[in-house]
Amino acid sequence: MTVTKPVFDRLGLWLWAGSFLLVLGLALWSPNARSVVHIYRHGSEAFLDRQPLYQVDVAMGYLYAPAFAVLYVPLLKLGPYLGNILWHMLGFSVLTFAAMRQVRKVGGREQTWLLSFGLFLALPVALAALRNGQATILLTGACWFLTLSTLEGRRAETFFWATLAIVAKPTAIIMLLLAGALRPRLIPVLVLAVLVVLAIPYGFASTDYINAQYHDFFLLLTSMTVDPTGPFVPADFTAPFARFGMPVPESVATIVRVVAGLLTLWLVLQFDRRLDSNTSGLAIFFAAAFYMCLFNPRVEQNTYAMVAVPAGLSIALLWREKGAGTTRWFLATLLFVTGLTSVDLRLHEFFHLWLRPISISIIACLLIGWFWTQGRQNVPTAGAVAHG
Repeated sequence: MTVTKPVFDRLGLWLWAGSFLLVLGLALWSPNARSVVHIYRHGSEAFLDRQPLYQVDVAMGYLYAPAFAVLYVPLLKLGPYLGNILWHMLGFSVLTFAAMRQVRKVGGREQTWLLSFGLFLALPVALAALRNGQATILLTGACWFLTLSTLEGRRAETFFWATLAIVAKPTAIIMLLLAGALRPRLIPVLVLAVLVVLAIPYGFASTDYINAQYHDFFLLLTSMTVDPTGPFVPADFTAPFARFGMPVPESVATIVRVVAGLLTLWLVLQFDRRLDSNTSGLAIFFAAAFYMCLFNPRVEQNTYAMVAVPAGLSIALLWREKGAGTTRWFLATLLFVTGLTSVDLRLHEFFHLWLRPISISIIACLLIGWFWTQGRQNVPTAGAVAHG
């Protein structure tokens, strides 16, 4: 750590904030260029006009809960400039403050360096999603806060972040299921959050219209495939196989997802039991984010921004350990370089879809293994760790 600390004590924070300011400038200059925010505006406009929100036949376009369309209306009314800026600021702020809370929870000395170096490593992978204004950024921050609030048993916070996460993206249900397994006494709070999200649209439109949207919404959620010839080509674990001419049958992919989900559930329960409270939240959220990226049938290349920041912080935490020099350099380099493969069009075309599942899987396996060894070391002294 002594090699990198003088450089990264503030550099990562400045680059993280500076890159976001550049994103805001680009959003002001051209609100619709390289952005998905127009999809959110279209959803809100369709809701206000009582038009169908979903294109079930192609499973593209607006893919969020009806509550998202309702809650985005105020930003729609503010126009493409101010509305875009506030939307970008919301996602960036939630994710950044979640990372800050995690660093405070980890505790120890040099917390500024830990945050700065972690954000520096995560920036190349996360930048495209930040630039596009993707709801993945908001989802990541909300799920991270949800993890920490759940582990601390904070009911009100758990309800708020669960609600926001479900609104941001339906895939947040995975995180809610894990939260319920971690703290069963919070299951009523999590169920209430889902019911509130489902009920929100009924306050702004007729029952028949909302029922029709939910029919299409749930039909959409159950119609995902791994067909590479369709309009959407996923970047999940099936992408490398498809890229090299070995497409995975949908039935096989479903079995793999179920098995991986059960393994993830077992893993986070083990982390909750074995790790001290300072690091368990980071390990649990990292494992959950890895599953939500690699085994989500609707994952895009930019969706890997969800795992980038917890991976960066985990690598920075590993950097404190004196006995893992080669591993920490390898992981830091791999995460940073993985995000740079889109800087050139030819590189992007060559590595598109298949590289990130492979590189993130390598990073995740090594970091999860490290967290596991930390848990084994901390078992005798877990009760003596100071809370952060």
